[in-house]
Amino acid sequence: MCRSLFRRKRWIMNFQIAEFRAAYGRSSQIPPSDKPEIVFSGKSNVGKSSLINKLLNRKSMARVSAKPGKTATINFFSLKEAEIVDLPGYGYAQVSQAEKQRWAELVEGYLAQDRNIALVVQICDMRHSPTENDLTMIEYLYSSGLEFIIALTKMDKLKKTQQQKRLEELAEELSDFPGVRLFPCSSNNGEGIDEIRKAIEQAVCASAG
Repeated sequence: MCRSLFRRKRWIMNFQIAEFRAAYGRSSQIPPSDKPEIVFSGKSNVGKSSLINKLLNRKSMARVSAKPGKTATINFFSLKEAEIVDLPGYGYAQVSQAEKQRWAELVEGYLAQDRNIALVVQICDMRHSPTENDLTMIEYLYSSGLEFIIALTKMDKLKKTQQQKRLEELAEELSDFPGVRLFPCSSNNGEGIDEIRKAIEQAVCASAG
């Protein structure tokens, strides 16, 4: 039913009505899924919170910190049709080893659970090559069979010719992952945001059956 409605453009998610649900510091605290989950993953300071806020049309639903590595919990935001799951940013060097290990347990523990993950939005900075941590995460998503896309943030920082050049370079940089879907976007001017919303809608619709 949902898929046929989506094809006829009658099934549209409401991204405007969202509320903070909970934050969890340990994977054992997270309750079972009760809705399809849209998971956001990326390194610290890549623009993850800004992208979530733009998708939800809010200024401060997800907290944007000037200090990378500050978010140390998995944060859940509720939509009518799905849950938005904001994973802690990875790769910030000035965090203690013990804290890095706790973050790793939190994220790995969450992903290892039997959850209704409809889509993972893996976030990378369009201006730069994926980091080693980015590639590790992408490899995990690709090999695990989870549905995912790569949101390429900060496209507004590049000229059109530079954007095209980076997309060509990314095709080579991500050649080990054929078929990966790339979504250039900007949380500043809104470019590419509707395309990501549509990908989320399709994933939630498919999860709902």
